Amino acid sequence: MAPQDIASPTGDHNDEHEEQTTELIGRLDFAATIDPTTVMILRADTNNLRYLDRKLGGPATADKMRAQIAQIERAHRHAIRPGIRAQLAHLLAETASLAGWQAINTLALNDAWTHYEHAKAAAYEAEDPAVLAYVSGEQAYVLMELGRPAEATELLQHVHAQHRDHVPARLRTWLSAAEAEAAAILGDETTCRAALDQTAALLPEGDSDPDMPYLSINAHHVARWRGNCLVRFGDPDTADDLRSALAGMDGTYNRAESGVRCDLGHALLAAGDPEAAQPHIHRAHQLATMTGSRRQRRRIDELSKAVNRALRR
Repeated sequence: MAPQDIASPTGDHNDEHEEQTTELIGRLDFAATIDPTTVMILRADTNNLRYLDRKLGGPATADKMRAQIAQIERAHRHAIRPGIRAQLAHLLAETASLAGWQAINTLALNDAWTHYEHAKAAAYEAEDPAVLAYVSGEQAYVLMELGRPAEATELLQHVHAQHRDHVPARLRTWLSAAEAEAAAILGDETTCRAALDQTAALLPEGDSDPDMPYLSINAHHVARWRGNCLVRFGDPDTADDLRSALAGMDGTYNRAESGVRCDLGHALLAAGDPEAAQPHIHRAHQLATMTGSRRQRRRIDELSKAVNRALRR
């Protein structure tokens, strides 16, 4: 005997059930149209958003980012073919991670954490250790912004130890640099310098890897990281590292340039030259405002007050 519909013995919900069935079939049919070419186009869209983000900032691309994630999620959730589903999972991990980074820069930290959790789940399904290590490591920046650098350092060290034998040298370089940054915030100069030394030792040639479009790191980026870390310890070579980083920028990393100029202003102030620091802080403020980076604005505002106090003395 068929089970009796207790909630609706007269079958009042038949229409609703038919609507659900029709909706599911439509979504499965939509996902079935996704082929490698479609995935390639979606990946190009994410790469374009990545470029716009570093140049214009998250607020300028917010609507496009939401639409991109929704489109990839819709296709991934109902994809049946394993190969296509894995590709969509990988792309979803990359795109959700980009959304997480944008949320960090606007200090929407709860949103950032959620994006990284989604990114990690997708990375696990994609079975790609590189993208999993990257999105897991980037989540540590949420902890740094929350004032929990010890936990961030522990997380980064764990991610690096877990994946060191399975990921490319460029990604290991990035993980070491991120660990150095967390250790610097923590005030652990020994761990910071050791991580920076490892960063320099691991750095491969070139600027990027086509298999990891989400990651760009070269000698100029490493100089930026050294400056950002060692300015906290009063290192006299910091200003030179930061000038080297500025010289290597191509005009597209506007938010990153804001951070470099903020650090250079900090270094010049520490060296007793607040007048030389002023133009860098002013430019950093312009770039942070243009890219909508509340994270950088917070640092710049604090530094501006310190420079103004020094100039009044």
